[in-house]
Parts: sequence; structure tokens; C-alpha cells
Amino acid sequence: MQPERLVETSSLDDGLSVFVSVRARLFGIAYRMLGSAAEAEDIVQDVWLRWQTTDRSVVLNPPAFLATTTTRLAINLAQSARLRRETYVGLWLPEPVDTSSDPHLGAERGEALEFAVLLLLEKLSPTERAAYILREAFNYPYENIAEILQLAEANTRQLVTRARKHIADGRREPVSSDEQKRLSMPSWPQPRKEILPRWKVCLHRM
Repeated sequence: MQPERLVETSSLDDGLSVFVSVRARLFGIAYRMLGSAAEAEDIVQDVWLRWQTTDRSVVLNPPAFLATTTTRLAINLAQSARLRRETYVGLWLPEPVDTSSDPHLGAERGEALEFAVLLLLEKLSPTERAAYILREAFNYPYENIAEILQLAEANTRQLVTRARKHIADGRREPVSSDEQKRLSMPSWPQPRKEILPRWKVCLHRM
């Protein structure tokens, strides 16, 4: 094998190893941002494709880079999804995902996992949602959240504080009987039958 080919293969292996190690967290961020397992998978797939074409030699902190890319893509998609849901007839609820088999999907703080909280997150702006999720679910330092959202740290703290208040206020609001049934007895979605994601194809070829 030619030296150039060896370097290319080694770079791909290293990039795949890093991606696989943080994939569960990336999905967790995207899912909590979007409330849709299908959309979260699409975001993760997009992040993987971007990661493949990134000059990884200049990336100082790959996990932070991947989390930042995931969050920003999710914010963009959440903004368009919010417009679609404003015209949706009936009550929109997030897709529940059973995270019990993978503790990494369960985040680092349990409250942000609750299905009711996912529903309340829909009432936040996409940027507020991202700040709240990164802080409450994954315990990111405010400095890092500010870098991801490209905001001042003081503004990031305000976003999280405001989001906490909205969530707390929402918990105190009465829930309709129909909504309560949906919240207390979610039906877990069946895995989608689809083409194997490209990052998994690479993994199987190793």
C-alpha cells in the first residue's frame, strides 16, 4: 500500500473513532433539540459527512467541534420546524425514545430527559433550547455554551435562566386529560428501516 494511502486510511480511522465515541451524545443533543428521532438521526448523519471533509489536523478539540456542529445544525432545523408546527392542526408531541439501553443518551442530568420537559422545550426559542439542553442535560460550562452559540457568556447565562423559568412555569400549568394520557403512556417508535448510515458502513469495513 502506498504511503499516501496509509496516511489517508489512518486519518479516516482516527476520524471514525472520534465520531463513534461521541455519537450517542450528538444524537442526544439533536433529539432534545428537535423532539424527533428521525430528524436527530439525519442531523448526526450530516455531521458525520461534514466531519469526513473537515481538515481534522486543525481541530484542537474534536468532541467540542462535533457538538458545536450538531447544535448549530439542530438550531437551524428547529427554526424551520417551528414554522411548520405553527400550522400543524392538533397537539404536536415529541417522539419518545427509550434511552434505557444506552446511558449516554440519558445525558448527565435526569430531569432534562423527562418526556414532559421535551414537550415544554418546544415553547422555547431554538437558541434558548440549545443553551438549556447543553447546560441541564449535558452539564456544559457556560463558557463552552457561549462558544457554541457564538454569544457572550453573560447572555448565555441569561438564556439558561430564562429557559429554566419557562420550564418551571410550564410544570405548574394544568395538563389536559388527553395530553396527560399521551405523556404518561408514550408508544415507543419502531426503528426505521433504512440504508445503513455511511459512518456505520465505514465501521463495518474496518
